[in-house]
Amino acid sequence: MSSYTLAEAIIASHTKDPVAAGNICGVNVDFAFTNDITAPPAIREFRRMGASKVFDPKRCAILPDHFTPNKDIASAEQAVVGRTFAREQGLLYWEVGRVGVEHAFLPEQGYILPGDIILGADSHTCTGGALGALATGVGSTDLAGAWALGATWLRVPETYRVDLEGALSPWVGGKDVILSIIGRTGVEGARYMAFEFRGEGAGSLSMDARMTIANMAIEAGGKAGLFVPDSVTLDYVKLRAKRPFRAVLPDEGAHYARRMTLDLGVLEPVVALPHLPENVRPAKECGDMKIDQVFIGSCTNGRLSDIEQAVGILNGRRVHDRVRLIVIPASYEVYNACLDRGYLKVLAEAGAVISTPTCGPCLGGHMGILAAGERCVSTSNRNFVGRMGSPKSEVVLAGPMVAAASALLGRVADPREVA
Repeated sequence: MSSYTLAEAIIASHTKDPVAAGNICGVNVDFAFTNDITAPPAIREFRRMGASKVFDPKRCAILPDHFTPNKDIASAEQAVVGRTFAREQGLLYWEVGRVGVEHAFLPEQGYILPGDIILGADSHTCTGGALGALATGVGSTDLAGAWALGATWLRVPETYRVDLEGALSPWVGGKDVILSIIGRTGVEGARYMAFEFRGEGAGSLSMDARMTIANMAIEAGGKAGLFVPDSVTLDYVKLRAKRPFRAVLPDEGAHYARRMTLDLGVLEPVVALPHLPENVRPAKECGDMKIDQVFIGSCTNGRLSDIEQAVGILNGRRVHDRVRLIVIPASYEVYNACLDRGYLKVLAEAGAVISTPTCGPCLGGHMGILAAGERCVSTSNRNFVGRMGSPKSEVVLAGPMVAAASALLGRVADPREVA
């Protein structure tokens, strides 16, 4: 019997085909979802292939999170398509005011579980790997097929093992970890590979930090970014799981195509400069970069601990006169926790604008579009040309502590400057 990596072991538990890196396997799918942008083409393809019913309405979902609350007539009509199909099929759907950014909301609600194979019609579906699921993004056509059949095909990815050692210092977070990794690999260094994060350092990370790291596996070209399930994972999941699950572990002696060791204790706050996530520099070296906007939110860094870190820096201070600070909690669980803890008051008094959960500015959708010549420090995941608005604008990627410090000083800042 072969020794499997985590990705291979999960695939082997979902297929009868031989599992080895490079093989094509037919697999059963545990959960398949779309959002308001990718649902309409998936629905068209679902009907075009002659399907009439989704394989299991409790394992299929549409989450209106990108252009919602609807920013214009086109986005409103797009949302109607998904809403109507969800009602027709009886599949999972949450309306504005009850939904969240899909990659934050679904783990919170217990729909992504250890050992699962998860398909999402959005590239950052790899966030679910934080829970030990093989979660990956697919196109709307493949998603439609999974809705109809409850199955899909996967080419078994090679695995890039990342051994994390030590523990993070107080001014460093999950975003600094994944940016540091991408700074080493480049944006194509793990193309169609599954990251497997493990080790003592991985065990020291919170679930929020793990989700941030898994979320950006795609920015190194990865197919998935998986954490080996441990007690932290199981404690999180057992309180939330919507269905039975079985955690899957890698085997000793498995073959890894590439390996990296990263000492968390030596990391410092970093940023990714325009226009690639691999363009990583220490934040302390970028203090000459003036900014116009800061965005704290997205499926990467819109969770409770992210906002808590920002609040710890902003409390009792005011955002720089030249800077717009936009804060968007990634779900209502996060929003309400921030409300209960007084974080929203701190943010408002600091001069921030606070929005209902939405992807918003991350994809250049709404709620913070950049004009030509403007620069934003963003806790989102991509800083490509034109990502948040004008192709003549710039996005600097950072964690919430760097973002908050930058909002105060009006330039890219290391949070230790305002300690």
